[in-house]
Amino acid sequence: MYGLVNQALEEVIRERGGDAAWEEVRRRAGIEPVVFISNRGYPDDLTYAIVGAASAVLAVPAAELLIAFGEHWVLHTATRHYGSLLDAVGRDLRDFLRNLPNLHVRVSLVYPELIPPRFRVIEEGPRFLRLAYSSHRAGLAPFVVGLLQGLVKRFDEPVRIEQVAEREPGVAEDVFVLHWSEGPHDPG
Repeated sequence: MYGLVNQALEEVIRERGGDAAWEEVRRRAGIEPVVFISNRGYPDDLTYAIVGAASAVLAVPAAELLIAFGEHWVLHTATRHYGSLLDAVGRDLRDFLRNLPNLHVRVSLVYPELIPPRFRVIEEGPRFLRLAYSSHRAGLAPFVVGLLQGLVKRFDEPVRIEQVAEREPGVAEDVFVLHWSEGPHDPG
């Protein structure tokens, strides 16, 4: 994963546990560089090691940490680094989710070695949207929940998120349903 991902994860850990927690996570994860370079690639195993060490140091389940990281990514990291691009992707949550593939194409121009996850809207109605997520990386569904929660906050829409299918042998993708709790919504 690119250094920007690890930088953002470091921010979440420091916010939750302070500098001492980050130093302990860094020690446990065997991180040699003190500073991640945002546009440099790092092994995925390093990022997973950071999550595992942070889970132990902060005494929170890894899934909870990944959810917090997903929200942080949308509300802070992506906004800070790609704010105008995010604004161009959609005027509301539905638009944004429909256009996620376009967002990843544009981000891939900046990060040429990026292998982005795939998101696709597979069904929608006036008060729901079914979203499929797949990635070559395993175990990131909680991060996607956090991303979706961050987007709900970004667009200030009354949405409940439910994961209805998990990636496992025989199931190629995680599937989430977003339920709007009020008002008519244009499905197309």
